[in-house]
Amino acid sequence: MMYLVLTAMLAMNVAAEVLESFRIIDASLIQTLNNVDSKNNQIYSNFYAAHQENPTKVEAWKNKADQVKQKTDELITKIQDLKEELVMRSGGILMKEAGPDFILSPEEPTMVSSKGDTIIIKREDDLNVPSEVMINKKKAADLKNSLNEYREFLLSLLDENDPLRDNISKQLATPDSKPNLKEGGEKKTWEILHFESKPLIAVITLLSKMQIDVENTETNIITSFYSNIDAASFKFNQLEARILPKSNYVIKGDQFEAEIYLAAIDTTQDPKVFVGSSEIRPNNENKFIYKASTADVGTKTWGGVINFKNPDGSVVPYPFKGEYQVGLPNVTISPTKMNVFYLGVANPVEISVPGVASENLSVSVSNGRIEKRGDGYFVYPSKLDVAGKSTSITVSAKMGTETRTMGTEKFRVKEVPPPLATISGKNGGILRKEELTSEQGVFADQKDFDFDMKFKVTQFEVTTSGAG
Repeated sequence: MMYLVLTAMLAMNVAAEVLESFRIIDASLIQTLNNVDSKNNQIYSNFYAAHQENPTKVEAWKNKADQVKQKTDELITKIQDLKEELVMRSGGILMKEAGPDFILSPEEPTMVSSKGDTIIIKREDDLNVPSEVMINKKKAADLKNSLNEYREFLLSLLDENDPLRDNISKQLATPDSKPNLKEGGEKKTWEILHFESKPLIAVITLLSKMQIDVENTETNIITSFYSNIDAASFKFNQLEARILPKSNYVIKGDQFEAEIYLAAIDTTQDPKVFVGSSEIRPNNENKFIYKASTADVGTKTWGGVINFKNPDGSVVPYPFKGEYQVGLPNVTISPTKMNVFYLGVANPVEISVPGVASENLSVSVSNGRIEKRGDGYFVYPSKLDVAGKSTSITVSAKMGTETRTMGTEKFRVKEVPPPLATISGKNGGILRKEELTSEQGVFADQKDFDFDMKFKVTQFEVTTSGAG
């Protein structure tokens, strides 16, 4: 729209009023340019501060913004140099070189150089120098190439689906004009369209507009980069202290170890939590509680997934898994006078360590061998204890990457008590004749012995006294 206004003004005779209008427009553009430049500098300052606070998070976006600043400064300087060259070739004078007696008239048009020097514009209506410099010396073609390179550079920093791409492509476009039938269908190049036979002040104004287009584009892209710093970050509105113990069961002599952390929670989110195929709903405190029945002992594994919505709207699954131990309620009662194994029989023993799964236990015996059957163990001593020695059972447990000795228990090894010969359930006393004759033989019985042992009587002697 600005270009159409400027072109319409050029269609008029280059009268003083027209030149004055261009001068006013350019002054307004320069003010706008300064405002945009200040805004961009503030954004770069924000980048710097954010990078100081969190380099890892900001580094990539700050690097992109720094590249944009460098390329933008180079292009703005190039356009400014062109403006100064055109003014100086048209008879412009540096204020500092005008002499001590020179007094600047308020109506005298001026511009400020890139070095901060004031340049007096002497020939605002000059039509020759702009055409000579921009068209004949191909400075316009060079400027067009620079604008195109700058545009493509910015586009290379954006994703293919970034909506900012269209804005940049349009704002920094350098198209040739469409054929004008009134002018014989002639198609004018971008260079001719903007710089041929245009008065100096009009060209200066057009170049100022290009500088604004460049800096506005810079604003848009670095603002986008800055917003992307937190675009992928999760937002939380509540913090809670949490502890995560390595184990809730600690053996005497070991260290208790726990992770202490600050949990960030977003109470406005509604994540979906699944354990297996079952969804877990939050309680009144917005916490997800998992409960499971424990029908049998051993190590139990469990897990599921938390479906959480990312800041970009996509739902990302976060799988989790864990395990726990199920053990029997236990109490250790050790009768110190009765820790006895018997030679030649399978002596049953129950062994457990609270908090440790049975499959992580290792059991050894110092005399004979030990076998695991189901949930229990059976000890087979190989010999009787000698004086001053006993048989020991040692239990070790695998805990994490370490195997620890949990304890040792001592036992005595004895012979199995000899059985008693019985007839009709009696091992002594008087038997009636009918009791004796009704029995099938003599039996061996271990009265009050807890082991289920069977003895077979292979022979016996009968003695009598008295007559017959």
